[in-house]
Amino acid sequence: MKSITSKDNPRLKTIRRLAQDSQAYRKLGLVWMEGDHLCRAALARGVKPDLAIFAASIWQASEFEWTDCANEVWVVPDELFAGLSALESPAKMGFLLTLPEPPALDPTAATVVLDRLQDAGNVGAILRSASAFGFKQIVAIKGTAGLWSPKVLRAGMGAHFGLNLMESVSLEDLQLLQVPLLGTDVHEGPFLHELVQQGKLPPKCAWVMGHEGQGVSPELMAKVDQKVRIAQPGGEESLNVATAAAICLHASATSK
Repeated sequence: MKSITSKDNPRLKTIRRLAQDSQAYRKLGLVWMEGDHLCRAALARGVKPDLAIFAASIWQASEFEWTDCANEVWVVPDELFAGLSALESPAKMGFLLTLPEPPALDPTAATVVLDRLQDAGNVGAILRSASAFGFKQIVAIKGTAGLWSPKVLRAGMGAHFGLNLMESVSLEDLQLLQVPLLGTDVHEGPFLHELVQQGKLPPKCAWVMGHEGQGVSPELMAKVDQKVRIAQPGGEESLNVATAAAICLHASATSK
């Protein structure tokens, strides 16, 4: 364990940049995550971070639990940790790890395709649903919010470490998928619940989730094998994309 007290420490400067810039992880090849839940989720999936940093008050209360959690462990004054965080209430502990190498696309895997989603909360929520319902491959089309950005990590609540994540994928790359491509549409296609009742919903497929305002791009929608509607008897025009994703993924995961 090392005690670090200088705010000018080069690695602390790097962490501040990672915490404040959602794209910095791509440039630096490093990921910064804060909070007990995220850190425990990473460890539970076999991740050993390069560096763990604890505010002094947390370290004093739980030193023996975290001694061997990382290749290096630093303890910093509480006020110095607060300066690292982009949160209103700093979590007082965090991990720094090397950005995982993206895996090769598995043509036969149950997949979620993210088409230019902008909201980090939506992206993280979809990752949680994908992990919960067995869709382990996430393919993010170029223009989607950074999957390893701090806000997406927090919204994902640890789901990242059970998923195969690919970013900046092109429409041409999707041609490698051998599973049916399904896209939600407000006006066209059969209703999801009808497909389930008729046994016509494939349990292994690739669900396409589109931009919050524009939906799935026309170019990508032209490639889908099936357009699907979600019944909304209450009369709303559309659903939040993360809500729609949860409904679709659950339907696929539980269909016979």
